[in-house]
Amino acid sequence: MAIFTGSRAERGGPTVAETSVRTLHAVHGGKPAWIALDQPTEAELLALAVEYDLHPLAVEDALEAHQRPKLERYGNTLFVVLRAARYLDAPEEVDFAELHVFVGPDFVITVRHNAAPDLTAVCTRLEQSPELLTLGPEAVLYAILDTVVDGYSPVVAGVQNDIDEIETEVFRGDPEVSRRIYELSREVVAFQRATRPLVGILKGLMAGFAKYGTDAELQRHLRDVADHTAQISERVDGFRQALTEILTVNATLVAQQQNSEMRALAVAGFEQNEELKKISAWAAILFAPTLVGTIYGMNFADIPELRWAFGYPFAIGLMAIVCGSLYAVFKRRDWL
Repeated sequence: MAIFTGSRAERGGPTVAETSVRTLHAVHGGKPAWIALDQPTEAELLALAVEYDLHPLAVEDALEAHQRPKLERYGNTLFVVLRAARYLDAPEEVDFAELHVFVGPDFVITVRHNAAPDLTAVCTRLEQSPELLTLGPEAVLYAILDTVVDGYSPVVAGVQNDIDEIETEVFRGDPEVSRRIYELSREVVAFQRATRPLVGILKGLMAGFAKYGTDAELQRHLRDVADHTAQISERVDGFRQALTEILTVNATLVAQQQNSEMRALAVAGFEQNEELKKISAWAAILFAPTLVGTIYGMNFADIPELRWAFGYPFAIGLMAIVCGSLYAVFKRRDWL
């Protein structure tokens, strides 16, 4: 647990039972106090809920986690769910983490269930820019939103690099590229689910500027974050469209390759069939004289032509006639 009071951050400070944000708020000149909880127990979060009148539905969401990014307003308290992301170079994957933020009139409570996102940079920024805290608790929310959105930029660059590599692999004919396209598409969809609702969250905050009297300087900061979020959301939408087109191109190239292979097999089969026809034709032609010679080679006494003076020429002529006839037939059928 960490407590930020505007001038410094106390990490591993007092327990929830020993902490009163309203007391800190009074002690530190009216500046909002920020309590950061890392993987809190149910008892710790329920104690805060009683102390600061947090809505039960928001507390239930923060306890269960696995919520979609959203903005809810319960009386004077804002409840915001964010999905931070980071790009892991070694496995070339996108890692997502969930952050819950309660923003009250004089306090901010953040709940993390993972090691990410790292809010140290937010604490450092607030320590170095104490004038931000004079803009109210929403200034802390702005700093958190800005950090989360800035964290999307390396992810966008990493995914863009992966898409460029996939395009090269597609036209190189890599057999594993289909699996990589599918895996990256899943990550882009998850990234889209993290960034697209954030556009609506910021629109909701901007819609309440006049009603809740948001400081003009803070309005400009939030609009800047909204612009960056919209740009990133458009890039992510473009990634999904690009991967869909790449998958279509890959399927077309695979189909063309399969057609080429089938065509080559068909040509090979046709050539093999032609050779078989020639072999069969010559086998039939050679079989005819063999048959005649075999019949007249049987040494039976009662063969009619056995003692005939023209028996030998007749047998040879019969062989020639049969072979010639077969040759003519096969030639006419283009078997020879």
